[in-house]
Amino acid sequence: MSVMSPPRSTSTPTRGRSVVEERPLRHPDDSAPAMMSRRAWWLVASNFLLPGSAQTLAGSRRLGRVGLVATIVMWVLLAAAVLLGLMWRSLLTSIVASAWTLTGAQILLWVYAALWVVLTIDTLRLVRLSRVPGRTRAAATVVALVLALVPASAAAYTAQSVIAPLRSGLSIFASGPSVPPSDGYYNFLLLGADSGQGRDSMRFDSISVVSVNAESGAVTIFGIPRDLRHVPFSDGPMHDLYPNGFEGHAGQTCGWSSGINQLMNAVETCRDDRGKSLYPDAAAQNSTPAVEATKDAAEGILGIKIPYHVFIDMHGFADLVDALGGVTITVKERLPEGPGPRYHDQPAEEWATGWIEKGKQHMDGQTAQWYARSRYTTSDWDRMRRQRELQTAILAQATPSTVVTRFSEIVAAGKNLVQTDIPDSLLPFLVDLGAKAKDQKVQDLELTPKGVNIDPDNPTSADWQKIRGMADGLLHPPTPAPSTAP
Repeated sequence: MSVMSPPRSTSTPTRGRSVVEERPLRHPDDSAPAMMSRRAWWLVASNFLLPGSAQTLAGSRRLGRVGLVATIVMWVLLAAAVLLGLMWRSLLTSIVASAWTLTGAQILLWVYAALWVVLTIDTLRLVRLSRVPGRTRAAATVVALVLALVPASAAAYTAQSVIAPLRSGLSIFASGPSVPPSDGYYNFLLLGADSGQGRDSMRFDSISVVSVNAESGAVTIFGIPRDLRHVPFSDGPMHDLYPNGFEGHAGQTCGWSSGINQLMNAVETCRDDRGKSLYPDAAAQNSTPAVEATKDAAEGILGIKIPYHVFIDMHGFADLVDALGGVTITVKERLPEGPGPRYHDQPAEEWATGWIEKGKQHMDGQTAQWYARSRYTTSDWDRMRRQRELQTAILAQATPSTVVTRFSEIVAAGKNLVQTDIPDSLLPFLVDLGAKAKDQKVQDLELTPKGVNIDPDNPTSADWQKIRGMADGLLHPPTPAPSTAP
């Protein structure tokens, strides 16, 4: 007996139908609305979570690979930056403090922002919106565009508002190697000057020396009165001219005396060569002969080496305070704002354009500038105290969160405000020290009659020795002797 085999089916599924069932993302059944809706949300979500994955699943694999590689590279670079910022801040600063690095990062961010937009538009094409039900079609389109806008705009914002100002801000620093700390300190001459109306030249109205401990980041500020007379110089051209201290030449047509704030006139204004013969390398070092002479004077006064300076234009000082969101100061006495009296005995009520009231105040830039400059109803010594208060308050209020949220404004203000010969190679160390300094109290010494008990109009050699001893005591306090108790 023969056994009959069952008949073969003649209804074999077509190849296209099999592909639709097995790979619905790449070959969807566009006649199934529910499936097309689910597919739309899958592609939109994939494009946001892992750009390039939508193309890999449903479109051009080559474009998908470009998106995936770009995304992975961005994630790796971001993770590396965070890790370096947490563990090796100085290394991150070294990498960032390069115009080439910043330019490359800016280009990458712009390219990534454009790529994300391209991938989103291509994802919407792959969704086949015409085959997606109406409500889902509108919702998926809006969600895809919003999700694309967030990272793309973030990348574009970072490129334009963070990296571009940072790259521009680096231009204020000098190039070349840095010098090692002197006796454990990085010392900086901080100069504030005002060339406003009524000035025949620019003079240094605020003179300070900031010493930063190279290990702990502790900050010490020395305030030098602008009218301090007969200042000594460290070894150099000004010491050769004035071995017994700055004598001045009152009565010359250019008009200057022996106050330290008159060094600008003595070195530049009153010399035919503008001081180039005294300090021929000043311009190449991002400095000026007047600044170099003031460095030599500050070194002679304090007995320390001061390799760098920071020059602050007081007209731009207000911009920096505004960029930081203002500064909080406790005002000890009512102070007038305004250009000062036309006559010596004219009361402040007749010329003041406004008043800074006593008490705790959050000042904007203009008010802070007047707080630092006002002196007609008080004294130069009180003004020095207020300037130091502002310096300390600005250091305390320049927190990481403030710098991050107001980064572009701060960099822009700093570029217009500051001239310095600090080399960019020193920035990594300063960033580390700045982070350490935030946790420590700033100590200061004002070289005023009250601060060091000297006559600033007629100091003696013994006064200079005393000042140097006090400075050394602040910077290098004696180590307590070990206890000998049993």
